[in-house]
Amino acid sequence: MASPASNPAAPVAPLAALRRLEWRVRHAVETSLGGGYRSAFRGRGMEFDQVVRYAYGDDVRDIDWNVTARLGEPYRKKYVEEREVTVLLVFEDTPSLQFGSGTVTRREALLELAGLLCLLGAVNRDRVGLAHLRPDGPPRFFPPVHGRGPINHLAAQLFAAEPPPLSADSSPASHLNLSALSTLTPRHSIVVWLSDHPARVVPEGWAALARRFTLLGLRVDDPWDRDYPEDAGDIAAFDPLAGQLVTLRGGHAERRAHARWREKREASFAAHFPDVYSRHVVGTDENRLDSLVRFFRRREAAR
Repeated sequence: MASPASNPAAPVAPLAALRRLEWRVRHAVETSLGGGYRSAFRGRGMEFDQVVRYAYGDDVRDIDWNVTARLGEPYRKKYVEEREVTVLLVFEDTPSLQFGSGTVTRREALLELAGLLCLLGAVNRDRVGLAHLRPDGPPRFFPPVHGRGPINHLAAQLFAAEPPPLSADSSPASHLNLSALSTLTPRHSIVVWLSDHPARVVPEGWAALARRFTLLGLRVDDPWDRDYPEDAGDIAAFDPLAGQLVTLRGGHAERRAHARWREKREASFAAHFPDVYSRHVVGTDENRLDSLVRFFRRREAAR
């Protein structure tokens, strides 16, 4: 068996990559996705704002009869249509993303997911922001923007970013900046956290973040994350964190250790995103857009 290589993911040509994704997104919105994205992220269409004095020409169906009777003159309920949602993408860029047992690394798959979400937001006239978290430097924050051009420019900057060096600190909590996220985007926004989500304790301030925003977790998995390789004998693989080739043994002890690692990772993911409809796992060996469609449909059905 050929040794799985995991060279650092070279920056793709951002505009060319986005153009390839854009026609897939537009086709999906018109066919298989339909209103799934909108229903998964949005409310029921109209949101109560306040009670205001009735004026000639207002819809009489909106009159609030209780307030009208109490004040002695007509008042109506004012609604605002939920036409726009703010989506903040948190892209957690770590050295571990640079592993891939097949033709696609975790990082390449996660970048594609981020690009698809940006384009979906543009097609649906939403505002999209970005927080790019890196262990080798301060996070980069891009305030939410509206419109196809600005959102494409936002995605292109993420696509063009160099991956963090393999020597960077890979501690799961070393690069989280929750306080900054709270000031980056309006209350009640949708925060989509894209990562390989290693096992880690829930960081301080996470509960406050969950009260302020709707938190969704997208995790990318390599096939080797799900199952220990079944190939007979020893397997040579490149460890991106150690920066060297390692030998994977096929014994029972190694399989048990892998099972324990997987259980801890699943438990951590569920602790960060307790609602089963708020978390989703996408494999590097599956169609990322199809997987997103399934996620949106599950959320839509659960509303």
